Amino acid sequence: MPLAEPVPDIRSLDLLRSVAELGSIRQAAGAHHISQPAASMRLRSLERTLDLELLDRSGGRARLTVTGLAVVQWSEAVLEGMRDLLLGTAAVRSEGRDTLRIAASMTVAEYLVPGWLSRLSGSDPDVAVSLEMGNSEHIAEVMLRGGADIGFVEGPDDPPDLQTRVVSGDDLVVVVAPSHPWARRRRPLSAADLATTPLVLREEGSGTREVLERALGASGLAPSPLVELASTTAIKASVAAGTGPGVLSRLAVEPEVADGRIVVVPTSGIRLERLIRAIWSSERPLMPAATRLLRQLRATAAER
Repeated sequence: MPLAEPVPDIRSLDLLRSVAELGSIRQAAGAHHISQPAASMRLRSLERTLDLELLDRSGGRARLTVTGLAVVQWSEAVLEGMRDLLLGTAAVRSEGRDTLRIAASMTVAEYLVPGWLSRLSGSDPDVAVSLEMGNSEHIAEVMLRGGADIGFVEGPDDPPDLQTRVVSGDDLVVVVAPSHPWARRRRPLSAADLATTPLVLREEGSGTREVLERALGASGLAPSPLVELASTTAIKASVAAGTGPGVLSRLAVEPEVADGRIVVVPTSGIRLERLIRAIWSSERPLMPAATRLLRQLRATAAER
């Protein structure tokens, strides 16, 4: 069925996501190798196409509106679908090359897989790679149905009915906007503080959400969602805009913490560490490229 509404430009959606992630049109323009005026023109064109105000330009600095945050959230599936399309067509063009199908949870795919693939290309330059992203629950389902050669997830437990190997570690941190009262708090947050405060959280089924629920559950508590979002980028933008505190991977928030857009709030008496695991089918042996990737990750972990 043909689309009834005007279709937004995919590059403009990607640019909007970068504004959410990097905090300004200027930085997003730099990341996309275009001028700031060109970036502003693209974003205004996107607003006209959608007939929505996506950016609040008052105060001398553009910030995403609530609607803009929602569009970033909705566009994640579109952008990842386009990424899959480009990876798939690249694999078709690479006739005669092996293809390694990787499935990875969102945090792992965005912040760890690019570096892993860079190292893999040094040892396996003829291997083409396709990447599927989703939350940890979805990635486990992909592996169970044979949709990928190797997967990577985060969480407190081994996914059932799959082979697993720990390849890295991470921890969750509580983050707030610099204007939030917690940014000036002197005492660490307790489990009760987190449970009684509405939070900006990942959706159920994500490894991040599962670790937080398990950590609070140890004290007989449960998180209170203010907003549930399926994108780390959208959560960071929402927290930076002052919507409320969020709980995210330390890996994911390093750039925003470094430039002062969000602040990490210390915690005490709550375990927010998690393991990152490689997972694969118990019924099929790992293909050679996947075996070499796993060997590289184990060697890197052993060096730490």
